[in-house]
Amino acid sequence: MPTHFIGPLGAAFGLSAAAPPERRATLAQLLVDPARALPVAPASDRAVWTPGWGTAPGGVDAETVAAVLLRAEKERGTAWPLPLASTAARLHRDGNRTAHEELVLGRQRRLSRAVVAAAVTLEDAWVDEVADGIWAVCEQSTWCWPAHDDAFATRGWVLPDRARPFLDLGAGEVAGQLAWADHLLGDALDARYPGLRARVRGEVRERVIDPFLARRDWHWIGLDGDVHNWNPWIHGNVLLAALRLLDDPADADLRAHVVDLVVEGLDRYVAVLPADGAIDEGYEYWWNGACRAIEALDVLAHATDGALDALDPATPVAALRATVAFPHRMHLGGDWYLDLADGRALPPADQPWHALHRAARRAGDEDARRHAASYRVPGEPVADEDYGLGRLLRAVTDADWLAAGPGEAPLPRDVRLPSTQVLLAREHAGSPRGLTLAIKGGHNGEHHNHNDVGSFVVASDGVPVLVDAGRPTYTAQTFGPDRYAIWTMQSSWHNVPEIAGTPQGVGAAFAAREVVPGDGELTLDLAGAYPVDGLAAWRRTARLERAAGHDEERDRRARGRASVTVHDAWDLGAAAPAAAVVHLVVAGDVTTSPGLLRVVPLGGATPVVVRWPEDVPVDVTVRTLDDPMLSEVWGETLTRLTLDVTDRTDLTLVVEQDDTIDDDAITQEGAL
Repeated sequence: MPTHFIGPLGAAFGLSAAAPPERRATLAQLLVDPARALPVAPASDRAVWTPGWGTAPGGVDAETVAAVLLRAEKERGTAWPLPLASTAARLHRDGNRTAHEELVLGRQRRLSRAVVAAAVTLEDAWVDEVADGIWAVCEQSTWCWPAHDDAFATRGWVLPDRARPFLDLGAGEVAGQLAWADHLLGDALDARYPGLRARVRGEVRERVIDPFLARRDWHWIGLDGDVHNWNPWIHGNVLLAALRLLDDPADADLRAHVVDLVVEGLDRYVAVLPADGAIDEGYEYWWNGACRAIEALDVLAHATDGALDALDPATPVAALRATVAFPHRMHLGGDWYLDLADGRALPPADQPWHALHRAARRAGDEDARRHAASYRVPGEPVADEDYGLGRLLRAVTDADWLAAGPGEAPLPRDVRLPSTQVLLAREHAGSPRGLTLAIKGGHNGEHHNHNDVGSFVVASDGVPVLVDAGRPTYTAQTFGPDRYAIWTMQSSWHNVPEIAGTPQGVGAAFAAREVVPGDGELTLDLAGAYPVDGLAAWRRTARLERAAGHDEERDRRARGRASVTVHDAWDLGAAAPAAAVVHLVVAGDVTTSPGLLRVVPLGGATPVVVRWPEDVPVDVTVRTLDDPMLSEVWGETLTRLTLDVTDRTDLTLVVEQDDTIDDDAITQEGAL
């Protein structure tokens, strides 16, 4: 049995047949010198680090740099954010994890701003600011976020065990940030703070490299086949640290050893990436999962002078190229996206679009490139420090991204993702106007899972109306045994039935059956998602009926309206007689009457009406949203309709845009 896991990367790179010592020897020969291993020029290269793109090509992006420096100037001379024992311990006292994490991340963001300021100006005062930030990070007792540390589980401690560093997302991010800072400002730091770079290397070795090597059972490696977004996120940062900070010639073999294990770890992630490129964690987590893998492999390609290039069209790693399309396949319109699992329907618009743009260029995916370019606004900053120093540096130095003009999002007419059993269909390719239907099958053991087998979303002009609520702010409960006590995670707050008073079960065994996609439709049996003895079947067909004619709105109305139809038919079998209801979660201003729901969506999109048989009793629940993670998406409330179908064997819902509203009231702005 081979010592190494062999997956698509190992095969594509020609490493699969080699024994570990041979692999490492090959990597040691392929890896370039540490000083040029990272794909950004150091600050000593003034042709790059002189702002110039605001007026003429050449140099880093002037608007982005100006915005970063403005923020940096405002805080210089003030106290740095200081994580405390009391803030760390809150996780175990009241479940609050964000107070401490915001202090940690606030310090790292300030350091990133200082690094950019120092690189652009090379002023001693900014190098001092960088040194202060690096020193503070090195003095921090742990780089692991309290929510991830195992000291409480293993020792009952509410504070970390410094003698046993835990390698998590937080520790990886610090190591990656320090590698980028060292790479960019090494000469300036050596001149003004001799010894500081040695301190960085020692801390990264002790807190990240050594634990990475010593423990090969980290859950995020995916030895059990359960590989999630932590894998590429952490491996990518370990790669940065090894490439740049293991720069002593005596460490050449160690450097190759770490890179070899990183490639093996990323291989485990790529091996489970489905052929359609879908991410069961949803669009928002793509940026910290598949995108992180692509970014890490892009760094590896640079560090080997292109010898190990997973995105080269000639390299047979098709799933990587397929996942580049995932963001635009989940796009509803404007800044709205189909939210699955712990995603948000209105995620931050300032994602690292340059990373997608670069990946799309390298993979040859024109639609993905157009999607990324649709967020490029000339004259505005191209990135900020919120997503990490490395992403900021890549953005401001990517000439193709800086030169990209604004484009139109592709908005494909039909999307089918067999791996996650997701279907999305819209009225017209290239436009959010009209109705969009999305529905998923899947199972209830997905990553960042919500119990949502068979749930659907309907959008009007790209704005969700029948919705998935998404997630609230993360707390200790979110990833603990009481996760499904959180209302947003329950099937009772998704657009699915509840049978015999029983919501959907938790775990991969609770899954859709007999999933059959069609043209603009998906049919599936939901019965397997419910722990109801004797339940025979609950078949759901969701279908978008496109109007006759072409894409013009007035012609659509003249020739017949498009509609979404959701038809449920069930056989309770041995579970009968039993109560049964169907839930609908609605965003916007709601009015109801027998058999009718009218919704004015958020942002002024075209209103919709939902119809069902008038004799079906309906209960209406208005939920006040007191969590900003939810209210910033949906406003002050969400409304849930509960349709009582106990005495029925089927139910048909029909959704249409409300053509009683005047055309002038329908604006493209409403869809955005």
